[in-house]
Amino acid sequence: MSTRTTQDLAIHTALEAATWAPSVHNTQPWMFAVCGEEISVRADADRKLRFSDPDGRQQLISCGAALFNLTTALRCHGYEPVVRVLPDPDRPVLLATVRLGEGSTPDEHTRMLNAEIEHRRTHRAGFTDLPVPDRLVETLVQQAAAEGARMTPVRAPEAVRVVAALTEAAQNVQSQDRLLSLEVIRWARPLGSARTDGVPADAYPAEPAQTEPRFAQRDYAWRHHWGTTADQQASTSTGVVALLTTPGDSRQAWIAAGQALQRVLLHAGAYGVSAAFHTQALEMHHLREFLRQELCSGEYPQMIMRLGVTFDEKGAVRRPLFDVVESASWP
Repeated sequence: MSTRTTQDLAIHTALEAATWAPSVHNTQPWMFAVCGEEISVRADADRKLRFSDPDGRQQLISCGAALFNLTTALRCHGYEPVVRVLPDPDRPVLLATVRLGEGSTPDEHTRMLNAEIEHRRTHRAGFTDLPVPDRLVETLVQQAAAEGARMTPVRAPEAVRVVAALTEAAQNVQSQDRLLSLEVIRWARPLGSARTDGVPADAYPAEPAQTEPRFAQRDYAWRHHWGTTADQQASTSTGVVALLTTPGDSRQAWIAAGQALQRVLLHAGAYGVSAAFHTQALEMHHLREFLRQELCSGEYPQMIMRLGVTFDEKGAVRRPLFDVVESASWP
């Protein structure tokens, strides 16, 4: 196989991997461009949540997760990626460029993360009572640190109740906001939909079992009888609540948070642990600031998540490459 063919295969595989990243409401808010041996990662302005994410923080976290998948896949194809984050201040939608660098051999951990990319799924309910080992949680903390972020498990029951209460309060307020509700509805897929983005109607339970404390879920069904009818009665555990934070709150910090988040999720998935996300409180400035000051030691909260074990089998939808790759010369 020629060098050009090998590089094209590596780029194609890396782009496929990037599309499997998690994103808020499964908006998949990214675009890619290929020029020779360089891949550009761009934010898709049409997919930004204009009311719940006006600054684009969640969009850049999503794109950071895609960037992590892309570079991980390149390493597994034998190329050490050369990454430049926010390389051009005059082009704010250009989030990163990735060039194929020197040949390298991926280590076992990188191969493990890469194997999980297409298997990772977002959970939207309670977890089983099977515990998440403390040793694994400690390792996940280290994984986040490797990408410049901090993952803090919320151990104190009182603090867990605070996070749950803030989530509930934010969800209640947002459900009364017409524009925010319409924005969520835009990304909710009805039963039988052929769309390749958004949250499928079988990606959440129709009647979720209540955890203690209760962590409010998004109302994607919105007056419809959507949701899976799978039995959730054994899934009432909250799991391990964790906060992902960064020292700063710049666009670069948001991209780093996305890379750290995806590294944590892939490592957790390799050990049978899934994650549920709760971003409602982080979409309201005063609640996010309260979390920063009271529970995050002054760092900026970028993600609230619960980690646990579930046996639910979920499908996933992703846009095809021809929808997300811009290139006149790349096949």
